[in-house]
Amino acid sequence: MNDFIDFIFLTNSNVRNVVIGIVLICCSAAIVGCFTFLRKRALLGDAVAHATLPGVCMGFLLSGSKNPFFILIGAFATGLLSIYAVDYITRNSKIKADTSLALVLTSFFGVGILLLTAIQHSGNAAQGGLDGFLFGKVAALMSNDLWVFGITAIVVIIISFVFFKEFLLISFDPTFAKSIGMPVVAIEFLLTTITVLAVVIGIQAVGVILMAAMLITPAATARFWTDKLKTMIAIAILFSVVSGIGGAYISYVTPTLPTGPCMVILMSSIALISFLAAPRKGLLAKLKLQHDNRNRILEENILKALFQMGENTHNYESYISKLDISEKRIFNKGQLKNGLKRLQRKGYLQQKNQQWKLTTQGKNKGQRITRLHRLWEMYLTTYLQLSPDHVHDDAETIEHIITPEIEEKLTEILGYPTVDPHQMKIPYSE
Repeated sequence: MNDFIDFIFLTNSNVRNVVIGIVLICCSAAIVGCFTFLRKRALLGDAVAHATLPGVCMGFLLSGSKNPFFILIGAFATGLLSIYAVDYITRNSKIKADTSLALVLTSFFGVGILLLTAIQHSGNAAQGGLDGFLFGKVAALMSNDLWVFGITAIVVIIISFVFFKEFLLISFDPTFAKSIGMPVVAIEFLLTTITVLAVVIGIQAVGVILMAAMLITPAATARFWTDKLKTMIAIAILFSVVSGIGGAYISYVTPTLPTGPCMVILMSSIALISFLAAPRKGLLAKLKLQHDNRNRILEENILKALFQMGENTHNYESYISKLDISEKRIFNKGQLKNGLKRLQRKGYLQQKNQQWKLTTQGKNKGQRITRLHRLWEMYLTTYLQLSPDHVHDDAETIEHIITPEIEEKLTEILGYPTVDPHQMKIPYSE
């Protein structure tokens, strides 16, 4: 409980450094990650993160200590070099981008592991804790580290907002950006630079192995909740900060657990919840939409069948049994029963002695579906020159998605036809 109070109220200076640092790191990674995600370069973050390890080791070898400034410079240099290595291999060989990413990632990481092993066996006492860069150890974030990484994170955030419009344009349409005179190459270089910086400053907390997850997962998760970039960035920052602080707290109270995996597990949990429960793009929402669409199509087919039966007898007031409806059109018995009950609840049908008839509202609905079906058949035979025998199935599908605007346009271009290709009357509303 004391640890929890210290962490929440920031009474301890070390805890304060951790929380401030993790917030800045998560914010910068989430912002840059959104642009990386939109540019479909998600794996680039993984390559950069792994490529920073030899830079971390070289920064340590040059300074003789875990000086955050030298480590930052070394990690930035090898991270930037990895990006240019990927681009160079892709442009000057038949190797595709994903393969070149794999080559660069494994090569740089292998060199980093080699250097790290050599340092650990060198007898240098200052190397203690250097392996924390593999999995992250935010609890070891000191005030000197905070100044270096914090200022760098603030610079990344400021650049992201100053050049927001430029980054947005090259993320969605670099060809148009180039056509209006925007220096696309320079803007891409700037975006690449801050991407590397965001990865470099995050390895202290998350580690080189899992940093790509904190770069891309918040952006991918936020995409489930919105279609607007500004809102997406705000949501990504929120999710990233929550998982970052949560992971840092777990690592703080349980020092044996590395920070990086804790943060990634929390972020992955948020991603899983979003994947399942996001209001419009989540799996549950999509399943519900599919279920609602199936029910709507079934109901419209029932109404159309009843309308056409009334059309044939010129009597819409007679009650019709389920058996007669099934003879007009094949329905699953259980689905037909449930569909009739739903239509009754909605006011489209009336029931009497297990028989059904259309209400005025139901007749109008059935009439419209029939009209759309026959209008589309007329369009296919008139403009696509299809045989009347080949248009029914297509009209069965299209009739359920034609909007009133399309319906109006169809009737105009067809000249308000009175019969369909089968010489069936096209029923218009009175």
